[in-house]
Amino acid sequence: MTKYQVVGIGNAVVDVIAQCSEGFLKENDIEKGIMQLVEKDRSAALFSTMPASRVQTPGGSVANTIAGIGSLGLPTAFIGRVRNDILGTFYAESMIEDGTDFINTPVEDDDLPTSRSMIFVSPDGERSMNTYLGISTELGPDDVPEDVASDTAIMFLEGYLFDKDAGKEAFLQASRLTRQAGGMAGIAISDPFCVNRHRPDFLRMIGEELDFVIGNEAEMKSLFETDDVEEALAKTAAMCPLVVCTRSGEGVTIVRGDERVDVPVQTIVPVDATGAGDQFAAGFLFGLATGRDLNTCGRMGNVCAFEVISHVGPRPERDMMDVFKAEGLV
Repeated sequence: MTKYQVVGIGNAVVDVIAQCSEGFLKENDIEKGIMQLVEKDRSAALFSTMPASRVQTPGGSVANTIAGIGSLGLPTAFIGRVRNDILGTFYAESMIEDGTDFINTPVEDDDLPTSRSMIFVSPDGERSMNTYLGISTELGPDDVPEDVASDTAIMFLEGYLFDKDAGKEAFLQASRLTRQAGGMAGIAISDPFCVNRHRPDFLRMIGEELDFVIGNEAEMKSLFETDDVEEALAKTAAMCPLVVCTRSGEGVTIVRGDERVDVPVQTIVPVDATGAGDQFAAGFLFGLATGRDLNTCGRMGNVCAFEVISHVGPRPERDMMDVFKAEGLV
């Protein structure tokens, strides 16, 4: 029996979330609906515009997923890099309080501060993310403890870390240690722009180093520079044993070998789409870790995504195990 059911590795980012108008986005030159990387000065300027009613929470895409799985009762851990400053201490303590082991001790001797993302939510629920990566950009193989990576059933990687060579090396070390010990390793593609910057490395890792891949339609299509999502699915499935593609209002498509499952989703106008993909992954991976069939895994993911888009913030507010029981999933 492994110590952990799921371990994640990714950016340790404090999410700061605020509602805004369409006019605010234009006035502050914020591109709607995507994640933009910003420099330290831009980060400070945007943070100063955020109202006192803002929500602050430990975030990062895979960290949100791991916290979601931990809240469902599975033993989880997160590998990430924070500074020993106010936000870094907040981050580490919050992850532990939420039931997930935060593996890495906050760094003392570094000039870069803890990462933060200013997320502006427009009236239609779209989130516009402005992320200053700070110390997260320095995560490397030395931050991946062998005793953790070798003692988990599932290792889940965050595509955003492909922007640094050290991050890629950390991924290779983590995935190889987990797989050598008999576990599975997979990746959240994270963002089509990230794929465009590192397509060969993404394809090489998906084809040679991983057991599963999770992404949305835009991310899947970006892997092969095609507008045909079915073509992208077929090509990805030919490379990787398990492929999961979220398709917004059309649900999710899951392909494992010759098995294909299309799971519909209940559509609503989101209050805040922040964390939808992250919590889908949480529900899906919970199902995978506990031996559910693919249809049930997909339904669990959809239920978690549905809950999180019904309120502001990237993590569930309801007890998702109670929701699973009400839906007949457990």
